[in-house]
Amino acid sequence: MVHQQRLIDTFMELVQIDSETRAERAICDRLIELFRGLGLTVQEDDSAVRTQHGAGNLIATWPATLGMERVVPMLFTAHMDTVAPGRGIRPHIDADGILRSDGTTILGSDDKAGIAAMIEAIRAIDEADKPHGPIQFVITSGEESGLVGARAMDPALLFAQYGFALDSDGQMGMICVAGPTQAKLKIQVNGKSAHAGLNPEQGISAITVAAKAIARMPLGRIDAETTANIGRFEGGGATNVVTDHVVITAEARSLHHEKMVAQVAAMRQALQSATAEYGATFEFEETILYPAFHVAEHEPVLQVAAAAFASLGIPSRTFSSGGGSDANIFNGMGIPTVNLAIGYEQIHTVHEHIRIQDLVDTTRTVIAIIEQSLQQRHRH
Repeated sequence: MVHQQRLIDTFMELVQIDSETRAERAICDRLIELFRGLGLTVQEDDSAVRTQHGAGNLIATWPATLGMERVVPMLFTAHMDTVAPGRGIRPHIDADGILRSDGTTILGSDDKAGIAAMIEAIRAIDEADKPHGPIQFVITSGEESGLVGARAMDPALLFAQYGFALDSDGQMGMICVAGPTQAKLKIQVNGKSAHAGLNPEQGISAITVAAKAIARMPLGRIDAETTANIGRFEGGGATNVVTDHVVITAEARSLHHEKMVAQVAAMRQALQSATAEYGATFEFEETILYPAFHVAEHEPVLQVAAAAFASLGIPSRTFSSGGGSDANIFNGMGIPTVNLAIGYEQIHTVHEHIRIQDLVDTTRTVIAIIEQSLQQRHRH
């Protein structure tokens, strides 16, 4: 059912539309045209007002074919934005059937491979006159900026009861069923300035205090489910001044919310200890970016995905991820969502690439999921 050359052409077109995160307007407009051209109802939400990105999220709704209205509604999701360097992408196909950029930019298969697969799946199902239930295709903006588009989406716009994100690296057949919560931390350490040569003992070095605090923090791999990291440390100026202010940005992640909370508490305790010892103060700002999720084995979304891969002869297995994705947000909305590996490799680098066969198999997987979902009729 998959028209391979048409799929490649769609992918090539999409990656050549500049869409670095925050600059999604052009790709959003083109996707509106494409989905409407396929007969879907398309709505762009108002999230751009809150995210300050170039476009909002798109929700393209595909009504059920006659007689399939009572099939359990589902969604597929991918994101329209890319990381930098993502301007002026010039894709090509190697002799070995691999899609790459010219080496000066990313390719953009993260996540335009997912979008291209959705579009080709719709075309193929329409051309084959195959039945399908009610489906929403949700294309988010700002995923690469901390999932801001999905986080700003109004859940009332979605009627799906389960979903599939097409946005994970790894071999075809891999199904991400768990992802971590993440706390973003902004820490300010306040000391006391003084002349570093004349009277340093009258000052309190915020750099020294912050360094002592960080040295006391559990960081890196805490356990199999929990990590923490200092991302930025900034402050100070002239060497003849005892620095009185330092800003630290950090994060803590865990597959279990309670473990993340405990990790943040340990980092705060290290700050309390060091600042009390040196007579400094600190400010601690914590933001939970997204919730953890875990999709249980009995959930219909996982059963449908496994059955779809089996129907294609693709071995499947589940795994847990240490990174967040829009699947975290949809699960947090109460829509059980798994993240499917679609075969792209070395994303976020100029060496990013994807095999044509994986692009085709991703499309076949979308079609197979839609076919398998028909078994979920009358279960909602």
